[in-house]
This record gives sequence, structure tokens and C-alpha cells, in this order.
Amino acid sequence: MCKASIGIFDSGVGGTSIFNEVHALLPNENTIYLADSVNAPYGPKGKDAITSLSIKNTELLLNNNCKLIVVACNTATTNAISYLRAHYDIPFIGIEPAIKPAALNTKTQAIGILATKGTLSSQLFSKTAMLFAGNIKIVEQVGEGIVELIESGELFSNEMKALLKHYLKPMIKANIDYLVLGCTHYPYLIPILLELLPKHVKVIDSGAAVARQTEIVLSKYNLLNTEITKSKAQFFTNGRKEVMLSLLGNRFDVEYLNF
Repeated sequence: MCKASIGIFDSGVGGTSIFNEVHALLPNENTIYLADSVNAPYGPKGKDAITSLSIKNTELLLNNNCKLIVVACNTATTNAISYLRAHYDIPFIGIEPAIKPAALNTKTQAIGILATKGTLSSQLFSKTAMLFAGNIKIVEQVGEGIVELIESGELFSNEMKALLKHYLKPMIKANIDYLVLGCTHYPYLIPILLELLPKHVKVIDSGAAVARQTEIVLSKYNLLNTEITKSKAQFFTNGRKEVMLSLLGNRFDVEYLNF
């Protein structure tokens, strides 16, 4: 099983930001990535629909002999990972907004969180926020329309910039000094966000922490691939291949798969 692949799935291309971190930390590991772009975004969907889509993605990865699955989607993690862990005999790594480091390090006692509706309305998010950020001001913003623009190849469009300006306005007014990104699509926005935010505001996401947790869990179950061989990274999408290729910098091949 050590040579088996790490499976990664997301509601589209955003989880490639997680792949980048995992691949950088664990270059020997083979990976299979599923982009369920035809159903993106997962955020507005109900818990049952999100769980059903997560099951579909999980079964496809298991059919390809994956040894561990990274749920590279905040919405799928908060709504479905408990079900997945209870029903499948394989380790799952989830994604949570990095509220804890932002709450512990804020100097202005105000942080912003940009996330999907499905993440912000979840019990897991509420519990994490209460645990680590009960005494500070949290400015929450549903990033409606962002995922759709990224999936359409409009990452650096004027429409995206105008949307982000609108979403950031109340955060800037509240004097946030940390902006937490609560969707794996959002790290691709960082160059635009840094342009729009005051210089003192730090933007943080969960990618590096997810990669470290993946390494820890693989080691725990003796699943690390310790052979120094060229790893294989496979990417599948049921959406537009060129969008994923552009985010990956054309470093890998992407195949269309109807799933």
C-alpha cells in the first residue's frame, strides 16, 4: 500500500492549492486528484447533497486503490467528513479554516473570514470559532460568486476584483489584521487580496497545515512511500481542462472524466 496513491477531491479546481502543498512536502507520493467542477460550488448545497457528492468522489478514488483521501474542500469537510470516516476504512484528512492562528495572533482583536455558505453555516465552523475566537470580533463574508468565476477561468478579471473589493470593505472598516481563507479555491486570490488589503493585514490559509497532517497520518499508519522514485500525479476533471491546466502552470496533464 505504500506505493498506492493519495486521493484528493474538491468541488472543482480549487483543491489544487492543497495538492501543491502536499506535493511539495511529499514529492515521492503518487497522487490522484478529482475536480468535481460540474457540481461546483458545493457551498450553497444542503448537507445531504454534499455528503452524496463526497461519497461519489470517495468511491471513485477507492476504486483507484488510494491509501488515504484528502477532502480538499472546506464545505465537504465540514458537512461530510464525519460520515466518510464512519463508513470507510481508510484515513481521511479534512480542511478547516485557519481560525486558530488568526485568533491567537491578532493585535487588533478583529479577523476576517472569507468562506462559502456551507462552511460558515456548519456546526464544525461554529464550534471552532467559539473555541478559539470567542473574545474577538469576527467579520464573516460568504464568497458568493468567487468559485464560479475561478471555475470559468475568470480569476484575474475585473469582475473578480470588483467582487473582492465589495467583500473586503466591511473587514477593512472593522480593522482586521488577519484574513482567513475558508475555501481551497481562495489561495489563488492572494495576489489580488494583497493588492486590495492594507499592508498590515496577513492572509492565511490551511494548505501547509493540511500537508503536514497528511505526512503525520501516513507515517502513523506506515503508509509513507520511502522509495526515491519519480512520483505520478494524475488529474481528472468533469469540467474545463484548460482552467485546471492554467492553475497548475501546465506542469501536469489533465484528463476529462465524466463522473
